[in-house]
Amino acid sequence: MTANEDQEMELEALLSIYEGDECFKEINSVSFQFRIGDIDDTKAFLLDITWPETYPDTAPQISLDAFFNKRISGETKHLILSKLKEQVEANLGTAMMYTLFEWAKENQEALMENHKPVVIAVATSGDGGTSTSKKKEKKEQLTKSQKRKIVNKTDNKGELPRGWNWIDVIKHLSRTGGKDDE
Repeated sequence: MTANEDQEMELEALLSIYEGDECFKEINSVSFQFRIGDIDDTKAFLLDITWPETYPDTAPQISLDAFFNKRISGETKHLILSKLKEQVEANLGTAMMYTLFEWAKENQEALMENHKPVVIAVATSGDGGTSTSKKKEKKEQLTKSQKRKIVNKTDNKGELPRGWNWIDVIKHLSRTGGKDDE
């Protein structure tokens, strides 16, 4: 069999095995994502796997660079990748995706035992309070009369009536002029 036939057969098998499984996602015919653990779990991680043209005779490309993995330290990512590469080398030449996914699921605790969630940057300001690196958007301050006008325009549900922002066509044309005024 050629590499493409092996890939087609493995893809078909993966789609039938993981049909309806929210952990598995096919990005395209040679690229997949598989989440190990629950979404809420701090020890969960997402594997990005891409097949080269000669897969399964050559190793797939495995990545942990997904945004989902932002809270995992670089050391833990390196450990996971090195252990997965050992599994890849042991299964080289055969369809190995299912084996990799199941191995990662079974060994999640061992892979993540030294995991300490990475804290997103929080800076302390001079007054003792904390502020995040993102600036909060300031809401526009409205005067009492502006607020009153908004309330008067809305109905009892707080919604604006249909057509509140429509342009009065006659008034608009009288100000701008029509085609005949040229």
